[in-house]
Amino acid sequence: MNTRHTLLLIATLLSVSAAEIPSAEWQIKTAVLAAPKAQQDAATVLGYDSSGALTTLRPGTNNLICLADDPKQNGFNVSCYHKDLEPFMARGRELAAQGKKAVEITKIREEDVKSGKLKMPDRGVLNVTTGKHDAATGEVTELYTRYVVYIPYATPDTTGIPLAPATPGGPWIMDAGTHRAHIMINPPKPK
Repeated sequence: MNTRHTLLLIATLLSVSAAEIPSAEWQIKTAVLAAPKAQQDAATVLGYDSSGALTTLRPGTNNLICLADDPKQNGFNVSCYHKDLEPFMARGRELAAQGKKAVEITKIREEDVKSGKLKMPDRGVLNVTTGKHDAATGEVTELYTRYVVYIPYATPDTTGIPLAPATPGGPWIMDAGTHRAHIMINPPKPK
């Protein structure tokens, strides 16, 4: 396969046709599923326009940003987070779009934080909601939300939270002592 064919294949794999991108209304409705009910109507919602580019679908009036499901990815996955986490999240999206893998993204963001190029807030909450999406009906079922509380450089000693969950679902601290230290809470999935 020559370079031209390779580039065409990559472009095809990365492209999303307008028919595959859900309406802005649907993206807004599903993106806010990761937010507490009382904050859903006032959250900023990021999603995808007809060309597949990430854009602001709805500006908000509170401090919450909700990110619609990416139509290029498998499965249903939406998230909401405090606006102060947006530079960190945006940098991760930027690096992923450049083809960087998760390990590289972590390393680059860590270097960016250490150099002062990227500022991490003192605290930040991220809710991630997954589920099953029926493309034919647009319904999302079996919703499950995980909660992440970023506390840069936190450790078990500074938080009193262990490195592994003491009970099913947590809480426990991940990446202790780093800029991306965070407390994980994974409630048991409904049966």
